[in-house]
Amino acid sequence: MSGARSSRKGGRGEPELVEVLRRHGFRAWRSSRMYQRGDVAPDVSSPELPLHVEVKRVEALRIGAALDQARGKVPVVAWRSNRRPWVAILPLDELLELLRPNM
Repeated sequence: MSGARSSRKGGRGEPELVEVLRRHGFRAWRSSRMYQRGDVAPDVSSPELPLHVEVKRVEALRIGAALDQARGKVPVVAWRSNRRPWVAILPLDELLELLRPNM
């Protein structure tokens, strides 16, 4: 897949994921590419979710490289390939912390 085609597909994935989050009751929007101080913004933001979400709408995912892009908060890669549901990928330690009951 060419870079331009991949970029267009990724650009479609972000609003698609925003719509999924909104259907589930979360406020969500596409983030601007840069925060103040040069910090990299997540692809999708939601104040109710303590996540740095990187969106990948590709057939073949390079998981390590995708997770490297998710910095800050809890790093999550939201991934969907054609004719498949969205999948969330995050480090196991982070998942276990999210699942831990408040003690």
